[in-house]
Amino acid sequence: MLRLEALHLRQGGFTLEADWDLPDGGLCAVIGPSGGGKSTLMQAIAGFVPPASGRVLLEGRDLTGLAPGARGVSMLFQDNNLFPHLSVARNVGLGLSSGRLSAAQRVRVDSVLARVGLEGMGARRPGELSGGQQSRAALARVLIEDRPLVLLDEPFAALGPGLRAEMAGLVREMLVAAGRVVLMVTHEPRDAIAVADMAVFVADGCAEAPMETRALLADPPEALRRYLGGVVG
Repeated sequence: MLRLEALHLRQGGFTLEADWDLPDGGLCAVIGPSGGGKSTLMQAIAGFVPPASGRVLLEGRDLTGLAPGARGVSMLFQDNNLFPHLSVARNVGLGLSSGRLSAAQRVRVDSVLARVGLEGMGARRPGELSGGQQSRAALARVLIEDRPLVLLDEPFAALGPGLRAEMAGLVREMLVAAGRVVLMVTHEPRDAIAVADMAVFVADGCAEAPMETRALLADPPEALRRYLGGVVG
């Protein structure tokens, strides 16, 4: 379970508060207007933004003072964070080791690439892949890291509706079904309804407690209603 305990974030004149739990084994959408603090919330959980006060706990373990790499958290950014000078296989292999991969690790990389539909493409550079294939490669690295908490900060925003739905399906199949805690920032309420069990609304300096997605969007609070503008249906 992820626990944000009286978490208070401050960056210049911007502040954000959160105080809630998120249980294991589901996908939680993080929605809200641009500039509302969605990415800041994700970066704080991952360890890139230190809190002004409060704590971040995962399965009862206090992560607050730990560096990002020591938290047991995977974060997938919107730009996929692939290194253009490395092969796809080496990019994925960074989820296992920053050094030379063993034979067994190379087998694991090939297996994960096959799971995301990139079998035989490990020797290519990211620039030789389509946008959807790059997203799959980035997801493969998250899968191979095998960490209990996965944060997805609009990683599929540049994709068309069909590819977004396909990638969201892979997330549910390979991460949610394996019992991971998954948070995914999205600007698309219909995507949230389609794939997310729960949703967190972030606006006006507050990340609200998770609610069942359809219930939240069916009867949204006023701030969420203004953000949606009648888009859901």
